[in-house]
Amino acid sequence: MQERDARAKQPVSAVLTGPYGHPFHPILVTVPIGAWVSSLVLDLASLWVSDGAALATGATWLIGIGVVGALAAAVVGLLDFVLIPTGTPAHRTALVHMGLNVAITVGFVLDLVWRLNADAAGRTPVGPIVLSVVCLLALGLSGSLGGKLSYRYGVRVVTDAEQADGFTRADAPANERLGRPSTGARGV
Repeated sequence: MQERDARAKQPVSAVLTGPYGHPFHPILVTVPIGAWVSSLVLDLASLWVSDGAALATGATWLIGIGVVGALAAAVVGLLDFVLIPTGTPAHRTALVHMGLNVAITVGFVLDLVWRLNADAAGRTPVGPIVLSVVCLLALGLSGSLGGKLSYRYGVRVVTDAEQADGFTRADAPANERLGRPSTGARGV
């Protein structure tokens, strides 16, 4: 791996983005994902119960919490993004991932505004529910691209040699514990 490509494994700032091998972005994205998925569950439940006002209100709060969480995850994700070398498949994937996430967050902001301005007699209007479903489908696609950045391209993931430590048995010869292959045959 070239030195410029290895930069994408290192944090811009360990304080802001997490130390080497422990990035904050994957942790932070769980807030908007969880909030937005939970809001859809509450929205659907608000349609089926006799007085869904509390559920609709909870869903609206969760949309807002998700937007705030998405903004925090976006800041950290952007700091990870700047280290990915331009012109690479990882950079192109990150651009699409980022663009989708911006569109999704804008979609949920519009969803929130729609809800706050709606007079739906205690139930979530169908329009915001449809918008939530569309945004969540896009979020699934964006999440798969984020997974590709980590698991396929290794963005902010430690090097293979360092990962090998987790798969080396304690009773292995010393050269294997250090990540080097054994030079002799081993008994089976």
